[in-house]
Amino acid sequence: MKLLYDFFPILLFFIAYKVYDIYTATAVAIAAAFVQTGFYWLKHRRFENTHLLTLGLLVVFGGLTLALHDPVFIKWKPTLVNWLFAIGFLGSHFVGRKPLVERMMGHAVTLPAPVWSRLNQAWTWFFVAMGALNLYVAYNFSEDTWVNFKLFGMLGLTLAFVIAQSLYLSRHLVPEQDSEGDQ
Repeated sequence: MKLLYDFFPILLFFIAYKVYDIYTATAVAIAAAFVQTGFYWLKHRRFENTHLLTLGLLVVFGGLTLALHDPVFIKWKPTLVNWLFAIGFLGSHFVGRKPLVERMMGHAVTLPAPVWSRLNQAWTWFFVAMGALNLYVAYNFSEDTWVNFKLFGMLGLTLAFVIAQSLYLSRHLVPEQDSEGDQ
């Protein structure tokens, strides 16, 4: 459900694009991001950083798209989001005691430190590649193809990466200790 919730603005962008055009879709995505962030705050009384990042970039790049009537700005937004995530994952190797992926998943999974580091590097490279792939599609294919890729391609590649990550993790899981001891 969280994945669907996080893709809410993208899904509405896609629908609005198919019914109207890229400018209407951009305005819808901005409004959807405001709604998404507001609902999250009402439910949890806090903001999620990814929602704030997406909202901020949508307001800036979507606003430029609407103000200048040029879709190139909205096409750059997914790349910037992915590259900012890559910087965050990469930077976590140098700031703090744990890589970002361990901070996010460490409560649920026990892994050796080198595995956390490799996993964090994999996410870094994944986000770099996704940003580059978005630009490749945006500049080498039609706007309609880019919109389809933005929803189906990026979501599909992310799901495939998560499945691959799960397979990798299953080989390296550290068994939990029995709290009552062996009897």
